[in-house]
Amino acid sequence: MAIEEMNLKKHISDLTVVAAERISEKYVLLRLTDEKPLPEMLPGQFVEVRVDGSPTTFLRRPISVNFVDSEKNELWLLVATIGDGTRRLGQLQAGDKLNCVLPLGNGFTIPSEPKKVLLVGGGVGVAPLLYFGKRLNDLGMEPTFLLGARSASDLLLQDEFRKYGRLFVTTEDGTAGERGFVTQHSVLQKETFDQISTCGPKPMMMAVARFAHIAKVFCEASLENLMACGLGACLCCVEKTTEGNLCVCTEGPVFDVNRLMW
Repeated sequence: MAIEEMNLKKHISDLTVVAAERISEKYVLLRLTDEKPLPEMLPGQFVEVRVDGSPTTFLRRPISVNFVDSEKNELWLLVATIGDGTRRLGQLQAGDKLNCVLPLGNGFTIPSEPKKVLLVGGGVGVAPLLYFGKRLNDLGMEPTFLLGARSASDLLLQDEFRKYGRLFVTTEDGTAGERGFVTQHSVLQKETFDQISTCGPKPMMMAVARFAHIAKVFCEASLENLMACGLGACLCCVEKTTEGNLCVCTEGPVFDVNRLMW
């Protein structure tokens, strides 16, 4: 396996909103661009966005890199509008500016040779898996996406995922795909994988990590700890690991699950 070089230069930019698409009652997809070429970004990295116009939001909000369209010079951010700050982001319109610090953190491990890779996501945690899947597809691999949600209406960007690999879904109420949780999907019993990457609610990622441990498969998880500064200064995002307490924003957000105290 090869881990891509993570020491990318950080930028602070006022990006322009190309479009703000409400893809469900809860989620908004922001497509952003800049007058100059966007900096290189790796799958699994994130940006810190400044929320203007919200009197209760003082700190930047960390949002995963959902997708990078190099041809259109666009960065996509998938935003769950669940608090004052993210609801304000959900009100942005085409032409508005969004101040971003990017790219931040370390990304997923890119296989150095073709492998069978499983990408498991839940909720807004599906966001970084789309760009990762695209990069794997560019390298000649066909990733397998396994996405979980409470109901069919909570599944996100399915058509986009299908462009880059096979898509399987689970819903807790059985309204789409197989009923149950992602770790109960039949594809896990029928097939074997060389590498697993996951992002989503912590209980889901812990269950995926247990599955990977039993199957003896290399597994990485992208943590969603509160990251206020993104630079390791505020210590909001500290996670207990086998190496002691580490800042998720600088040492992660992607970790080999064997490093985590799960």
